[in-house]
Formats: sequence, C-alpha cells, structure tokens
Amino acid sequence: MTTANHPRRGSAPNRSEEQTHLFAIGQAVRLKGGFGQLSRSSDVYRITGTLPPRGDQPQYRIRNEAERHERVAMQDTLEPLRAAPGEEAALIERTFGHG
Repeated sequence: MTTANHPRRGSAPNRSEEQTHLFAIGQAVRLKGGFGQLSRSSDVYRITGTLPPRGDQPQYRIRNEAERHERVAMQDTLEPLRAAPGEEAALIERTFGHG
C-alpha cells in the first residue's frame, strides 16, 4: 500500500521561508535606480532600523544626513556601500553621542 501526499482541504499552501534582513543598523547603503530613475552615488543612506517584512520582503528605515526625515525602503531596492575604515564608528557617535 502506498501513501500519497495530498494537501489537506483548507490548509494554507506551503509558504517559502521569509527572507532575513541582509543589512545591519548603521550600514551604508544606496538606493538602486529603477525605471526612469538614476542611482546617484552621492545619495548615501544609513540603515537606522529594521522593520517587519511586507509580504516576503524585509523593510528598513534609512536616513541621508542631508535630510531631516527617514524613509522606509524594501530590501530589494537597496545595495550595500563599503564604508571607509572608522566611518561606521563616527556615524554612531554622531547619531547617538558618546558612551
């Protein structure tokens, strides 16, 4: 006798595992260019917080030092930017103060 694997009625379909956050708080990122948008290398953002996923995409709060507000960005719209040595610590000190 063989047993077949049939989905149960009313059961939720298997959902692929949710993506995890790839970027860390304080990390430098840049927004990817999209249709009709150019990616400006001068627009460097810092991750200021992680947010729950929207659908299966993790979200982040990001901030550019030249702006007075934060933005929300989906993970697939961001690309990492390498920081110069010591730059990460300087941002944290500017953002949160010493100690």
